[in-house]
Amino acid sequence: MTAVLALEDVDSFYGAAHILHRMRLAVLPAERVALIGRNGVGKTTVVNSLLGLASVRGGQLSINGERMLHPRPYMAAALGIAVVPQGRRIVANLTVEENLLLGAAVKRRGPWTLPAIYRLFPILQERARTPGTALSGGQQQMLAIGRALMSNPTLVLLDEPSEGLAPVIVDQLVEILKGVAEQGIGLLLIEQNMSFVMRVAHRYVAMAKGAVVAEGSIDTESLEDLHRYVMV
Repeated sequence: MTAVLALEDVDSFYGAAHILHRMRLAVLPAERVALIGRNGVGKTTVVNSLLGLASVRGGQLSINGERMLHPRPYMAAALGIAVVPQGRRIVANLTVEENLLLGAAVKRRGPWTLPAIYRLFPILQERARTPGTALSGGQQQMLAIGRALMSNPTLVLLDEPSEGLAPVIVDQLVEILKGVAEQGIGLLLIEQNMSFVMRVAHRYVAMAKGAVVAEGSIDTESLEDLHRYVMV
């Protein structure tokens, strides 16, 4: 089975700073994987390597079997990778609906259309003409996920999706992501909330100092086991 996303011995840099060291990671179709580790170990650099924001100077990075020699932001989206960034990055001065339509700019065909997003997130339809930045934090996260789905991806990569959200919203987000995955979309979660990870992911990959130090099935680990990878 061809991986939706594969990093094989990837070395990534910001200028002279060597961040990822022979990084290995694979996500299979419809798989839910959590990438965990302390702050500063290189998790977000995995995302930036895909987007061409970090310089890949060794190893191989592939999306749906297609090798990316010189990654650029538009390439990942065109090949089926959608990113829900840390902080959501809702575009100011655009309405909710206009923000959603940005996700469709790559023109990938699939089931995720405005009506489908509004069925998943009725509050976004109610507030479709509202400026996106006027939404609550939880609603902005729904908007960021909806915008990602509008690109009809094979994999959604979420960077700290539960950050700053009230527990009741986190509970809703768990169910939303599980429902999205049940429709055949893979998930890669970069997350510090291990309770959230255990409720959403099938598998975890733990990082330290820019490399993988452990991986396995979520079912075989306790909350305390996973916490040791994120505790300072």
